[in-house]
Amino acid sequence: MTGRLMLLDTASLYFRAYFGVPDSVRAPDGTPVNAVRGLLDFIDRLVRDHRPQQLVACMDADWRPQWRVDLIPTYKAHRVAEEHEGAPDEEEVPDTLSPQVPVIEDVLDALGIARVGVAGYEADDVIGTFTARSAGPVDIVTGDRDLYQLVDDARGIRVLYPLKGVGTLQLTDEAVLREKYGVDGRGYADLALLRGDPSDGLPGVAGIGEKTAAKLLAEFGDLAGIMAAVDDPKAKLTPSQRRRLDEARPYVAVAPKVVRVADDVPLPDVDTALPHAPRDPSALDRLSGRWGLGGSLQRLLTTLAA
Repeated sequence: MTGRLMLLDTASLYFRAYFGVPDSVRAPDGTPVNAVRGLLDFIDRLVRDHRPQQLVACMDADWRPQWRVDLIPTYKAHRVAEEHEGAPDEEEVPDTLSPQVPVIEDVLDALGIARVGVAGYEADDVIGTFTARSAGPVDIVTGDRDLYQLVDDARGIRVLYPLKGVGTLQLTDEAVLREKYGVDGRGYADLALLRGDPSDGLPGVAGIGEKTAAKLLAEFGDLAGIMAAVDDPKAKLTPSQRRRLDEARPYVAVAPKVVRVADDVPLPDVDTALPHAPRDPSALDRLSGRWGLGGSLQRLLTTLAA
C-alpha cells in the first residue's frame, strides 16, 4: 500500500457519534440513527480535511479476545454484558446503539469503503497490522489512547485523536507524546502496561503511576531494562519501587502480549482505495430511504466524488 492510508477505529467513532448526536435524529419509522448519521458526518469531515488515498473502517470482530483474557482474566471484564461459551462475549452497549451497527456496516459496504474485522482480534490489532504493512504514511483515527503505541515519525504514522467530534483533532506525533507522557510511540505501550488502565481492566504495577512509569522508562530505556534493574542492586530504584516491581513479575511477564497491538493478523484481501462513487448505488438508495440518511450521506457522496 502506498499513498496516505487512513484507518478508522470504527467502534470508537460510532460510540462518539452516538453520544455526540442527539437521539432525536431518527429514521422515518422513528428508529434512532444518530450513530449512523454521526459516523457518516465524521467520515465526510475526515476525508475533506485530510484527503487520504486509502481508507479502511477497522472493526471489532472480537472486542475481548480469549487469548488476551487467558493471560489477564480481568481484561475488559467489567464491560461484559453476557458471557458465551465458545463465542465472543457480548459487550455492554446502549440499547439504541446496537441496532445501528448493522446499518453502519451495510452503508459502508454499499459505499465501497473497505470494512475489515478478523475473528479473534480487536480493531486495534487490524489497525496494527495494516500499519505494519503500509509503505506510506498512516493516519489512525481513534479515541483510544492505546494506539499511541503505533506513532512513528520516521514512518509518518500519527494518531488523529478526536477532542470534540472530529472537527477538533489532536494530531498526535512523537513530539506530542513526549510532551504529554515523556515517551515516544515505542515507549507508550510500556508506559500503559506499568501504569495500568482501569477502562481495560489492566491492573498495572501497584504504586507505579504515569509519572513514575515515565521516569523509569527514561532511566532504564524500556520494560526489559526496568526489570533488569530490579535484579541490579546498584540500579537507581527506591526500595519500594524495587519491591513493587519484583512482586509484579507474573503480571509483567504476560502483560506485553495483552497491551501491545498485534501486527500479524491474517487480513483478507480488500480494495483499500478511497471510493469516488458508491459500489452499490441501488442498495445505498434503499438504505438512505429506509433509514433517512439524507444530508449526511449526500455530503459524504459529494466529498468522495470530489
